[in-house]
Amino acid sequence: MSDTLAKPRAITTAGAIDTDVHPPLPRQADLLPYVDDYWKETFQSREIDVLELMSAPERTKPYRRPDWVGEGDALVAMQKNLLDPLELGHAILNVVSGAHALFDPYLAQVVCRATNDWLADTWLDRDSRLRASMLVPFQNVPAAVAEIERLASDKRFVQILTLAAGELPLGRQTYWPIFEAAEKHGLPIGIHAGSMLRHAPSHSGYHSFLIEDHIAMTQGFATQIASMIAEGVFAKYPDLKVVAIESGVSWIPPLMWRMSKDWRGTRIEVPWVKDSPAALIRRHVRVTSQPFDGPEDPAEVEKMLSHLLSDDMLLFSSDYPHWHYEGLDVLPHGVPDALLQKAMRSNALATYPRLGG
Repeated sequence: MSDTLAKPRAITTAGAIDTDVHPPLPRQADLLPYVDDYWKETFQSREIDVLELMSAPERTKPYRRPDWVGEGDALVAMQKNLLDPLELGHAILNVVSGAHALFDPYLAQVVCRATNDWLADTWLDRDSRLRASMLVPFQNVPAAVAEIERLASDKRFVQILTLAAGELPLGRQTYWPIFEAAEKHGLPIGIHAGSMLRHAPSHSGYHSFLIEDHIAMTQGFATQIASMIAEGVFAKYPDLKVVAIESGVSWIPPLMWRMSKDWRGTRIEVPWVKDSPAALIRRHVRVTSQPFDGPEDPAEVEKMLSHLLSDDMLLFSSDYPHWHYEGLDVLPHGVPDALLQKAMRSNALATYPRLGG
């Protein structure tokens, strides 16, 4: 968070596509209309209410701007704080829910389905600018595929959401039916910052402080992308896109360099990886712009981005209502205007084909 506001940019966000916006998590009362009597009794007897991830606590101060916190209709607040003043063309809603981390695969299936229906009725039906990522239970792959097929005809769902730190690396063939359905329906896989906490967040165990968890999350993103490359996901599903949401940007060039170098010497064990990991990352992976982790010097920011060797990878995001900037100073400092223009619209349209449908 900057103490001073930057000078106004020469470009505006009018018509932009915001690829990461967070509605408040649904409460028990929100989901009960979308479940049957058995699950209503289960929700009430077990007091299942706010399914908040420990790794992404919705109501903790560092995660929410105080001027964006209030009572009343959350959509009206979002319209007032974000959609209207930025004149957004579309905004993609991402519900980072405890449903991702439930051990019970059947409960996860029900919560994901109910959350999707709640999103459609309470948010998407009320503002034509809104789109959403669907929640599917990665703990229950057949049910995940069934949920994708159920929602496929609703083009307002433009992505499938999961977490950066899960139970297994995402490249494992266990998850391939999800990727097959995703590619079939033009749905990118959105990997969002967050953890199921099935494992320690670092290779050396658990941390003492929040800042350490934030830093270690880049390892989670890098692990998932490396897994999808090495296991052959992009060879099997050549049209699949992956969006690393709230990952930052600076970790990607080193991953490209290191994995491409090591692949040259070890590719005998992954013969299905025909192109360099760097080329596959440029072709299949996209990243959102907030929180932006570039250096303070604009010249260094431009140099860092140049190492991507692509102007197709960056997507505009506000990460509303998280606190990364003051006022409406949502555009990352130092990013060239031409790249921001692409990030705000054409890159998003190329990544999310259902936006144009």
